[in-house]
Amino acid sequence: MSFAFGIGIGSQNNQGEWLEVFYQQPMITPETELIDAVETVLNYQGGNQAIQATAEQLTQLATALRQIGATEQASLAERAAGSKRPVVVTVLQTDGTASSTPEVYLKLHLISHRQVKPHGLKLDGIFGLLPNLAWTNEGAIDLNELPDRQLKARLEGRTLEVKSVDKFPQMTDYVVPSGVRIADTARVRLGAYVGEGTTVMHEGFINFNAGTEGTSMVEGRISAGVMVGKGSDLGGGCSTMGTLSGGGNMVISVGENCLIGANAGIGIPLGDRCTVESGLYVTAGTKVALLDGNNELVEVIKARDLAGKPDLLFRRNSQSGAVECKTNQSAIELNEELHANN
Repeated sequence: MSFAFGIGIGSQNNQGEWLEVFYQQPMITPETELIDAVETVLNYQGGNQAIQATAEQLTQLATALRQIGATEQASLAERAAGSKRPVVVTVLQTDGTASSTPEVYLKLHLISHRQVKPHGLKLDGIFGLLPNLAWTNEGAIDLNELPDRQLKARLEGRTLEVKSVDKFPQMTDYVVPSGVRIADTARVRLGAYVGEGTTVMHEGFINFNAGTEGTSMVEGRISAGVMVGKGSDLGGGCSTMGTLSGGGNMVISVGENCLIGANAGIGIPLGDRCTVESGLYVTAGTKVALLDGNNELVEVIKARDLAGKPDLLFRRNSQSGAVECKTNQSAIELNEELHANN
């Protein structure tokens, strides 16, 4: 059985190189019969391949897929046969290191479609396969071709709007998960996992291979590799240290029912029901004074020694400036009305 499959509609530059791919119905662990149909029609020979398909091949594939009962994929192949843009059929036999842009896009779609959670896919080396593009109101454009496209638009009385210049597009141009609210869609990248019930406010940000398990309020930054548990609240301007930005070997995560206050931040994983007060950034090497129930000092340790432990309150002593930690007496309960997504 293969690992993943997708029929994608993409765009290419003038040299025929893939820029991006849209997979409406990516599949995890497709049936053997489906892969056999691809092998017969498209001469798929095993391994991880991205095969550009002609309209005739897609029509044949649609017939073969319908014969084995894969009606949704058959319908997609049939519609793709009439595409004005190039179509690619991508088969991943294994979750190996990607070797093409269509392979990377299939993996990013699998995460945003909630078929695989962050850290569930092999994503090393993807930056070299994702071209830096101009993301415009007319789609992705190769940066070398952008000046001519801008001039062409002006000559035709139009304005070509460049929304961003980046390797990653915004998720909602490809996937809109059910049961979420996203105030500024440009701040959630393709490859983000946005759990049902999540609200992302205007200043919230979710990177690729990161996200939320479920009902959460995101007004801060969820960096690459960071997963946030259900019921947690990330206050305005707060930050989580990603695995790409100094996190080292420690995978940063946020447990369930946690609160990271406004302009605070973490460089350690938090257990369930933890609170970090506003303005306090706790890194792995931060010296933390442990307090008992009477606010008496027990010992001073590094924050990394508290990684993943539940029911902790991190605060800064307003007189001494020392970072303190004690048992969190109140679990964070998010406002149900605020998080109503339906």
